[in-house]
Amino acid sequence: MEYKSALEESIHAKVTAEERITDEEALYLFNSASLSYLGVLANEIREKRHGNNTYFNKNFHLEPTNVCLYTCTFCSYSRLIKKREEGWEYSMDEMLDIVKSYDGKDVTEVHIVGGVLPQYDLKFYTELFSSIKKHRPELHVKALTPVEYHYIFKKAKVSYEEGMRQIKESGVDSMPGGGAEIFHAEIRDQIAGGKCSGEEWLRIHEIWHELGQRSNATMLYGHIENYEHRIDHLSKLRQLQDKTGGFQTFIPLKFRNKNNQLSHLSESTVIEDLKNYAISRIYLDNFDHIKAYWPMIGRDTAQLSLSFGVDDLDGTIDDTTKIYTMAGSEEQSPTLTTQELVQMIRRVGRKPIERDTLYNVMTDFTDHEFEDDKYYKGYISLPVSN
Repeated sequence: MEYKSALEESIHAKVTAEERITDEEALYLFNSASLSYLGVLANEIREKRHGNNTYFNKNFHLEPTNVCLYTCTFCSYSRLIKKREEGWEYSMDEMLDIVKSYDGKDVTEVHIVGGVLPQYDLKFYTELFSSIKKHRPELHVKALTPVEYHYIFKKAKVSYEEGMRQIKESGVDSMPGGGAEIFHAEIRDQIAGGKCSGEEWLRIHEIWHELGQRSNATMLYGHIENYEHRIDHLSKLRQLQDKTGGFQTFIPLKFRNKNNQLSHLSESTVIEDLKNYAISRIYLDNFDHIKAYWPMIGRDTAQLSLSFGVDDLDGTIDDTTKIYTMAGSEEQSPTLTTQELVQMIRRVGRKPIERDTLYNVMTDFTDHEFEDDKYYKGYISLPVSN
């Protein structure tokens, strides 16, 4: 490889030796490194850890409501209480009916997040989670973000520690990574004022990890933040992971500009998206997995991301999330069959591995032939850079 500077050579040597890069080196990568250089480094880490394995799961989303007390400027999903007729607010029975509609179907996870409203309080959610577990004990419940937990614990007048204990006992198995946005107060106050702070988000995850549980982490990028804000965000995640080891996966979330208060901003380019995936993989040396959420960035970019540090594409979704379709995401019908996901992964020379939420291997689809697989017999495996 040709290097533009001695610093690039030094960073590559660190990556090869599995040594940690600094914030200053990360800033250089954002500002000055070529996409090809970043791809080589990120892919080197990805293949050292996971080879060609690319993970996905069979999941569906349950979104209790899109009516919300908060008015995040980037959000296209939520509706204000004064306009609640434009949204939805599911009852307990309606939510359980959605879960029951998957009885007999091959899914392993329900992902539950939504807006914040007073009626969805601690008692409501603990009863919901307990009811789901009673109905289908083997279904992994991945539920609620610190934004939701912060509100319901405050309303219930319980500490984070007590609240998270009750949530665990009610049947929640893991936490998603949403609500992180950007931790830096300068940016967070502008795009998500009134929600829990970055420090509170991190503290709730820390307590969850102390209870022996796992969670994910995200970062919303490509709006009013700069590279220093992104690095600050990644640094805080890396520090907490050093302390607890409880994070499984990091998911960069691309800002989409349709139907929100930041619609005047341009969206990041595919090149910027791939750069962000790669640097996330290089910087977060203590995170096992980097995920590209395919409904948000589209199938083509998701495939490209697999050569820029990404080893996970989320799941089948089953057309049950509206969070990104309402913001103008690439996928207006966010559902893929297992066969479609497997083929998408194969087409770029990777090995499709169905996992459960905790990354236990369920099925290795590398040599699996579907009954109606028109593509399998002669698929072309594209070369993957080393």
